[in-house]
Amino acid sequence: MASTGEARREEADKRSALLKSARSLCDAFASGSPLDDVLENFSTIDSGSSVVCLEHGLSNLAPFLGREFRGLEGAREYFGIISDLLTYENMRFSGYAVDEEASLVSVVGRATFTWKSTGDSWDEVFTYRLKFDEYAKVEVYEVWADSGAAYLASKGGLG
Repeated sequence: MASTGEARREEADKRSALLKSARSLCDAFASGSPLDDVLENFSTIDSGSSVVCLEHGLSNLAPFLGREFRGLEGAREYFGIISDLLTYENMRFSGYAVDEEASLVSVVGRATFTWKSTGDSWDEVFTYRLKFDEYAKVEVYEVWADSGAAYLASKGGLG
């Protein structure tokens, strides 16, 4: 049986690994890394079949909202749709909250997004909730963002 000190060290090590992995993913986004570099942060257990990407919102507002993209290919599809429709700049992250027992990290992001076809831009604050596998790789990627602004931008309604 592990001593209290050993258990605390294991918990601290897990917290550190989760935080490092979350920062790695967020840094990849912020720096505009290629998609393959972003996907290196995702789980490959069972060939990545457990991966889920979900951006919360009504699916009729944008094609990347309100549906689960499953597996690594689903993640590739989700991020592909995003990059086809949007650009972003000045992305930054703060307020990392780690739950080592549940293997979760929540983080607040900020960026200026532009809908490519209309040129409409908006400043946004959004939240990621990341669930990790036992190797500290992202298994579930959830986003809460301003889906209304995205919809209006897609229609040219922000200008």
